[in-house]
Amino acid sequence: MSHVGVPRGAARKRRSLALLTTGVLTLPVLAGCSSGKEEATTSIVPQDVAPAARTQVADGGTVNWAIDAMPATLNAFQADADSATGRITGALLPTLFPLDAKGRPQLNPDYLESAKVVENEPRQVVLYRLNQQAVWSDGREIGAPDFVAQWRALSGKDSAFWTARNAGYERIEKIERGADDLEVKVTFAKPYADWRSLFSPLYPKQVTGSPDAFNDGARSTIKATAGPFRLRDVDKESGSVTLARNPRWWGSPAKLDSLVFKAVKPQDRAEALTEGKIDVADIDPAAAHRITQAARDAGNSGPPAHGPGSGTTPAAALRSWALAHGSDEDAAAEAQSARDEQARAAKAYATEQNDLRGYVVRKSLEPAYTQLALNGETGPLADDRVRRAVARALDRQQLVDTVLKPLGLPATPLGSHLALAGQPGYKDSSGALGGQDTKEAQALLADAGWTQEGALKKTDGAKAGSEGEKQTDKKAESDKKAEEKKAAEDKKAADEKAAEEEKNESKKDDAAGGEPAKDDGLYIVGDDNKPGEAEGAVTRVIAPAPAAAVQSVALLRQAGRLGETGTSEGAPARVTAQDRQPGGAAGAYAPVGTAAPAQAPDAARGPLGKNGKPLSLRFVLPSGPGSESLRSVGDKIAAMLDTIGIRTEITKVSDESYFRDHVASGDYDLALYSWPATAYPATDDRPIFAKPVPATDGSLLVEQNYTRVGSDHIDQLFDQAAGELDEGAATKLMKQADARIWAAAGSIPLYQRPQLVATDKKLVNVGAFGFGVPHYQDIGFKKPQAAGAPAAPRK
Repeated sequence: MSHVGVPRGAARKRRSLALLTTGVLTLPVLAGCSSGKEEATTSIVPQDVAPAARTQVADGGTVNWAIDAMPATLNAFQADADSATGRITGALLPTLFPLDAKGRPQLNPDYLESAKVVENEPRQVVLYRLNQQAVWSDGREIGAPDFVAQWRALSGKDSAFWTARNAGYERIEKIERGADDLEVKVTFAKPYADWRSLFSPLYPKQVTGSPDAFNDGARSTIKATAGPFRLRDVDKESGSVTLARNPRWWGSPAKLDSLVFKAVKPQDRAEALTEGKIDVADIDPAAAHRITQAARDAGNSGPPAHGPGSGTTPAAALRSWALAHGSDEDAAAEAQSARDEQARAAKAYATEQNDLRGYVVRKSLEPAYTQLALNGETGPLADDRVRRAVARALDRQQLVDTVLKPLGLPATPLGSHLALAGQPGYKDSSGALGGQDTKEAQALLADAGWTQEGALKKTDGAKAGSEGEKQTDKKAESDKKAEEKKAAEDKKAADEKAAEEEKNESKKDDAAGGEPAKDDGLYIVGDDNKPGEAEGAVTRVIAPAPAAAVQSVALLRQAGRLGETGTSEGAPARVTAQDRQPGGAAGAYAPVGTAAPAQAPDAARGPLGKNGKPLSLRFVLPSGPGSESLRSVGDKIAAMLDTIGIRTEITKVSDESYFRDHVASGDYDLALYSWPATAYPATDDRPIFAKPVPATDGSLLVEQNYTRVGSDHIDQLFDQAAGELDEGAATKLMKQADARIWAAAGSIPLYQRPQLVATDKKLVNVGAFGFGVPHYQDIGFKKPQAAGAPAAPRK
């Protein structure tokens, strides 16, 4: 909610919809920088759902659950399906392999007795054995006709079905009845490793059997369901979807009588909680802090030690009282009015805090990660050396600490694009790119032609004599002071020296050519003719810069070793003569034989440029409520880039246009947004990292690769993994692909997103689910602990 991202629905597709809550390498001698962390060294943050046995849960009651907005459709396979669609259909329809708390697909015994690959040659065959009690709400048995209808609707062979990309169904050759009505036999034309991702959710044939029913029939209702709840009502006027206990459900009956999903905007949820309108809601850190404070204040007889008026000192209170009771009638009236207003605000705040004491904050890590995206289509970032320089300038640990530490959540930078910590197959492959290193970032930029001298506008002649020498001395002195300022900031020394350095910063700017200060919200309209961009070009396929050809080969070669082993023990342990030239920086990411510019060890970097044009990147951030932490991370990134001479022009845009008008359209250089995690990276992550290809009209087809950075080799690894039925071999291929994605430096994973959920204190089996999915039938109000007659269920 406090981040921007792209949701992954149960439809096994990526959607171009923003979630506002928001997926190189050194030369071989530096291969030792790989972290090589395997999944055994990582742990998953547990769910926080107040687990309770069903015997401890009372029967009856209603729970009101906040969603961002009314779902545009209840058909999870359509392009405009969203998180609300997935949340609601999860309680209504079969999910054959839901994810467990570790992000692993597990067979659902409510619907399946078994499901396995029974043949590999000459074709892959999967045999499903259905639970003989499984029926739709109209009484019909779930069976092969439902599987057949869904396959035909999603196979892509009939364009009359308006469906989003749904990989896997196109690989099916046929579906037929098995030995009896309970068996469904699926034969694949091409091997498909992620077969467990299919038929979830499973719709009845009444929805998928014809284009009309599929396109329009399931947008606001579903004719038949097969979950612990059934659809009772969709009220667009009140913004609610009501589910009722399903009398035909064959599994453990739902504890609740009804479940109501209410559309409540994220910024309105704290108020809705205080008014008792909702019982479960994803919240932002500010709302979570208020709930925590309310619990801490429980039992205090006085007013809260926070909120309106809490910061008033005794002296200020005395002065206010004196003014309100003074002889100056006008001043007294004004002071008394202010005192009354503050008293009303404090009373209202105290009442709200008292109401919030009925809630508790459940927290975990959401199955999604936030990344820094670098648009490699045009401009300076089309050069992979500049992208790698940006990445090497980042202190990812500092960025992670900014978001997760204040929430008391584990703050570890994410090391993979294709799995999250704790998931099977997770490995930290960030070593394929390397950690924060200012000198190597500077060497990369110098090799790409971005220098301090290049930032100066060309004149008819160079200054000579004593005037030129004075300017040189002045600049050297300025550079030294700037480096001292950087060191002071790194140590976070809030002393007089740091203050003096801030004063000297303006002198540095003057000496460096009068660089203007960064302007938050600035966007230079029409300034698209950036260095390195072909004039008049509409788009192009990403390819390494010619000067970086030798380097790219070395980078990808090492990425291969990292993908296979996680280390680079076979590489030399030191820089060899052919890799270092006199004056060069050891380990710089530059082609063999390229020397880094000689400079004093503590020399600061001023603004860089090329041919008189400064190196400046457009950094687009969302401006809406709930995105404060994202903007804070963006500001820190801008400051880190400034230390290596890269200017950033930060543009803050509305949440509604952020993804649609900027990220998806490519109108940015840098952006922060999130991708959801998946148990099926070969299928779900393929379109995110697929190499863009040119269309006939000259535009670029990017699928969901909004960084426009990719390679044929990465595509091949994804394709191989998707058809590899040996899970170990498929995981190995995905690790190799991840190392190459890191090497391309189009996407820099930062952190797994925090998940904060407010719930009624009496509710159990609901909260921050992490990787797992809700067991809707087990959610309810906990029975009273005291002996005697049970309390009546709430509501």
